[in-house]
Amino acid sequence: MTEFRPGRFEILPIVIKNLLIINVLFFLAQKTVGAGGMFNMLDVLALHHVKSPLFQPWQLVTHMFLHGDFWHLFGNMFALWMFGAILENVWGPKRFLTFYFLCGIGAALIHLTFLWYDYNGLLNDFLALKLSPSPDKIGAFYNNYGLSQSPAADLLVKNYLADPTNTRNVEQVVNYISDVTYAVVSSPTLGASGAVFGVLAAFVYLFPNTYIYLYFFVPVKAKWMGLAYFGIELFSAIQNSAGDNVARWAHIGGGIVGFLLVITWNKKNRRNFY
Repeated sequence: MTEFRPGRFEILPIVIKNLLIINVLFFLAQKTVGAGGMFNMLDVLALHHVKSPLFQPWQLVTHMFLHGDFWHLFGNMFALWMFGAILENVWGPKRFLTFYFLCGIGAALIHLTFLWYDYNGLLNDFLALKLSPSPDKIGAFYNNYGLSQSPAADLLVKNYLADPTNTRNVEQVVNYISDVTYAVVSSPTLGASGAVFGVLAAFVYLFPNTYIYLYFFVPVKAKWMGLAYFGIELFSAIQNSAGDNVARWAHIGGGIVGFLLVITWNKKNRRNFY
């Protein structure tokens, strides 16, 4: 299990080939049908917080076929082919496809768990404010959730605080805060990265000493590359830097699910598993 040297190796096995085609077709649909306003693919197919009005159970799967831009698509598909083709050759198409979707769904569930934790305070504060608006609650929301950075919010909150008994002022500021909360909670998550991280984790576990050529020139063993990549994602997720819109916990979740699956399958089926 040191290095991968297959006897019969398909450069583009059937599942990998079809996943590449489907992802490219979805991306083209995003740039044509979605861009034309005929059908909002992000609202319907991307993954949303369970408290968002846009959330639907099928998004646990469909978000894996959407991508933000060409380089997001290219990076995921290149990694899927690079590591996934070897796994599909070893496992066969049925097992690899099962593994891929389990990693993607597992990554989505872990991501939703952390979204719930991240947005729990926001949602509780918003519900308390909506049920019983008061200068203290609106002022706290204004300061805690960055509304001071918006001139529109600044004006509405100032008008309200100047005359909190005015029904129109109350209605305007609550509606604005409702729109802000809805926009935050309904931010879409998309991409195959969670599933691809699972594929990478399985590859690193099975072929730890295989050399990966970074930038096509620098040889690094898969185990060191995998550990470094996972460490960077974990550090970035814990830091939770402002402006970082990457779903780090989905990446980490996919890697963990892939790692646990490959260990479990290896223990249960040592004869047929690589």
